[in-house]
Amino acid sequence: MEFGFLGITYKDAGLMVRDKIAFTDGMKLQLFKKAEKAGVEQCMVLSTCNRSEVYYFFQEKEQRERMRRIYEEMFLQVDTEPYLRELAGEEALAYLFRVAAGLESLVLGEDQILGQVKDALDYARTMGYSKKELNKVVRDAITCAKRIKTRLKISEKPLSAGYVGIQKLEERCGIAGKQALVIGSGKTAVLALRYLYEYGAAHVLACSRTYAHAKLLREEFPDIEIISYERRYDAMKTCDIVVSATSSPHLVVRREEFEPERPLTFLDLAAPRDVDMAFAQEPLTDLINLDTLQEIVSENKKERESLVAQGERLIREDLEETKEWLLKSRMDSAIESLQQRCSAIVEDSFSYLNRKIDLEPREQKILKKVLHASLQRLLREPIQEMKRLDTEEAQEAYRQMVRQLFQI
Repeated sequence: MEFGFLGITYKDAGLMVRDKIAFTDGMKLQLFKKAEKAGVEQCMVLSTCNRSEVYYFFQEKEQRERMRRIYEEMFLQVDTEPYLRELAGEEALAYLFRVAAGLESLVLGEDQILGQVKDALDYARTMGYSKKELNKVVRDAITCAKRIKTRLKISEKPLSAGYVGIQKLEERCGIAGKQALVIGSGKTAVLALRYLYEYGAAHVLACSRTYAHAKLLREEFPDIEIISYERRYDAMKTCDIVVSATSSPHLVVRREEFEPERPLTFLDLAAPRDVDMAFAQEPLTDLINLDTLQEIVSENKKERESLVAQGERLIREDLEETKEWLLKSRMDSAIESLQQRCSAIVEDSFSYLNRKIDLEPREQKILKKVLHASLQRLLREPIQEMKRLDTEEAQEAYRQMVRQLFQI
C-alpha cells in the first residue's frame, strides 16, 4: 500500500483556473465513490481557495493512473493537464506534512490551513473513506504541524501591514481604553477596526467620504459611532488614535487644517499617503505610515523564511516515525490472517473435543483458553519477526511464505 497525492495549487494555477477547480462536499463524495470503484478505498480531499488536492492510498500503479483520470473527469470544463501535480510515497507524505504546517501556503506559516486539514479528514472519515492508514498519516501531520507552530511560532511574525500597524500603535501609545477614529470604509479600514476592538479600544468612531458606506460598518460593528467626513477634524480633537485607510489620491488629514491640542497618534495605512508628513515633526503627534510598516513586514517575512528550515527538520524527524509505522502496518493483513487461522483451528479443535468429552461449562472455557494460548505461543515468534521486517521486499517474501505454509 502506497501513499499518493495529486492536485492543483496557487503555485501552478492562477485564480481564474482555481475558481473552476474546486470541490463541493457533493463532488468530494462523488470522487470517493469513483475512487472506490477503482480499488482506492482510502481518500481525502483538501479544497480551499488556494488548493484542490486529493490524498489517498493505492495498491497498484494502475490505480494511481485511474485517480488522475477521475480528477480530470471532475473538471471537464478545464484542461487540468498543465497544472496537475502528482507525488507518491515519501514525497507525498512529506508534502502533506508541509501543507498542514503552513509551509506550502501562500502566506508562509499561516494557521488556517491546519483547521482545513482537520475538516478534510473529518469529512472523509464520516463518509467512510478514511481508515487506519489515512487516519494515522493525517493525524501525524497535524500533530507535527502543532509542534512546529508551538516551537517556532512562525505565524506570530505578521505579514499584514494593517496588523503590524496596530501592533506598532499598541507599542507606541497603547490601545486599550483609548478613543479612536477610523477614516475609510474599505477592506483595510474594516481590518483596522477589527484589530482596534480586539486590542480593547474603548470607543471607536468612523467616517468615509460616502456616508452610506460608513453606515454599513454597523453591520459588523454595532457599537461604532458614525460621523460625517466633514466632522473628522472635530472628532480628532477628542481622540487618542487616528487610523486612515482611504483610496484618496490626495491627503485627507492636512496639517494646515488641524492644530493638535493633545497627544495624538496617527496610523496611515494608505498609499498614496492620507496623513500629512508634517505631523511627524509635531511634538504632540506621532505618525506611523507604510514606509515604517513595510520595513517591519519585510523583516518578518525574512524571519518566517529562516524558520522554514527548522520546520523542515522537525518534519523530517516526525516523518521517519510515520514511515516506520506504515512499513510495519503492511504486515497487518498477514498477521491478521494468521490470527484468524488460529481462531478457526481453536474452534474446530474445541468442537471436536467437546463432542468427545463431557465437560462442564467452566471446563469448556478453560479448554478453549488453553487451546488458544497454545496456538498463540506457536505464532508469537513468527509474528514478532514479521513486525521487525524493514524492507518491502522482505515483507512480501514473508507474506508469500505465510500464505503457502498456512494455506491462507
